[in-house]
Amino acid sequence: MKNSINGRVKPGYGVASGKGGDRRYPQGTLRVQAPFFSNKGLDLSPYFMGTINFDISPCRFAIEHPKYFFESVNWSEHIPPENFYFFDLVFYYKGEEFNGLIYMPDPKTKVEHEQQNSTLELILPRIPDLGYGDEASIYVPDAQLKFYLE
Repeated sequence: MKNSINGRVKPGYGVASGKGGDRRYPQGTLRVQAPFFSNKGLDLSPYFMGTINFDISPCRFAIEHPKYFFESVNWSEHIPPENFYFFDLVFYYKGEEFNGLIYMPDPKTKVEHEQQNSTLELILPRIPDLGYGDEASIYVPDAQLKFYLE
C-alpha cells in the first residue's frame, strides 16, 4: 500500500499517558491537552489517553499537509505555548486495523521530551495485547506525511 511503513513499538517517556511519573501532569499531558484540541475541533475521546511510540528507523518522515495544525496552544503553566500537528493513521497489527492519529508536538516549539525523526507518536484506541518490541505497520495519506529512507 502506498505510503505504508513497517515499524516497532518502543518505550517512550510516559509523559503523555501519565505513566512516566511527571508530577506536573500526573494524569498525563494528553489528558490535559485534549480540551484545548477539542475547542479547536479535534475530539480525542475515542482514543486511549496516551501515545504509542513507533520506531520507523532507518526511515524518517517529512511533514506535508497535516490533518490538523494548532498554533501556540497554551496548555500548561509550566512550559511555553506549543504548536501541534496531527495526521490520519491506520495501524495494522496482527491482522486487524485500527484508525487513529499521529500526534506531533512541533519540534520548533517543544521544549521537553524530544523525539527522534524516526519515532512517531500514535494515538489509537486501547489495544490490549500490544507491547514493546511488537512489529506493526502504518498507513498515512501521502498528502499528509511522507516517509523516506535517509
